Amino acid sequence: MIRWSDADISTSAISFLWSEAVVAEVFVFMLTGPALLDRFGVRGAAILAAAAGIVRWSVAGVTTSVLLLSLIQPLHGLTFALLHLACMRMMGTLVAPSVAASAQALYAFGSGSLTAVLTLLSGALYASYAGAAFFLMAALCIIALPLAWFGFANGRD
Repeated sequence: MIRWSDADISTSAISFLWSEAVVAEVFVFMLTGPALLDRFGVRGAAILAAAAGIVRWSVAGVTTSVLLLSLIQPLHGLTFALLHLACMRMMGTLVAPSVAASAQALYAFGSGSLTAVLTLLSGALYASYAGAAFFLMAALCIIALPLAWFGFANGRD
């Protein structure tokens, strides 16, 4: 939002870009995510989410073109919603029903805590490096690729 405002992108265009990401998220949660999980399994879905993140954050780091941003905003559906669905499916497979609520609470705490820390770091990085700070997000997605490969089950469950 700050980068887009600094680039003199209008508030209506920024609203459109945010809305586009939210619509993509809902679309993946409701329609395409379960089908992608069935087709590629949790490992494949996690790898797809990481790959989408690499593209999304790399492009966001080099441009403030509304056209290009509008093309990458739908990737939010994969980077967030598909990964979340993969994690929930994997948890449903690996965690006993008797501790499922605790497992989900730990997952939410862990991902929420990491998001908070990264958000704080992002502010300092953006202040120093502007759009180039998005390359750190792409780098985190590159690091996530082997984690997805080795950390997620290979099955379609």
